[in-house]
Amino acid sequence: MREFLLFSRQGYTSGNFRNLKEARLDLVAHCLTSSFFLSHALRKDVVFHIILSGPPNPPIYIKVVGEELYNVRSDEETWGRILRTVLNKEKHEGFYLEKKSFQGVVKDLTSEGKRFLVLEEKGEDILKCKLKGNEVFVLGDFIGLPKKEEGFVLRNGEKISLGKKAYLAADCITILNFVMDKFYKF
Repeated sequence: MREFLLFSRQGYTSGNFRNLKEARLDLVAHCLTSSFFLSHALRKDVVFHIILSGPPNPPIYIKVVGEELYNVRSDEETWGRILRTVLNKEKHEGFYLEKKSFQGVVKDLTSEGKRFLVLEEKGEDILKCKLKGNEVFVLGDFIGLPKKEEGFVLRNGEKISLGKKAYLAADCITILNFVMDKFYKF
């Protein structure tokens, strides 16, 4: 299983938005596409965790389970429709919404035996890490993780790096999927 945890500082926490960019959910949509989509297929072995901390009612936790996804496409319009539906507390297959903080999610995943790998340019090179299949890759938005949240998650994890350059969160997910596809069989 592959798991990603995205902390979005400004991601809107209500389904009452005009478009993804205005609601700062465009980043979420791009990360969802990178997490789940292959050419002509969906990755069923992915769980994507999202913490939205923007207005009007933070924090909101959304869990997306790949093996349950149905009726999705990789375009922003589709993700916008789905996110609006979920944030309005309506159902969409594979999506689960809760009122839960980043630290609450980390505590729950820690109790399941998960290991956290926080993406940071100064971390250990991903190609030198020994992945076991119980990792949760933690990413921030364009602002990054708040220091308090980073310190909390690093109590049960470590920093890893994809290189000396800062990549977009969605691109980090694509690179991580490539590394796991190429070097690991879980």
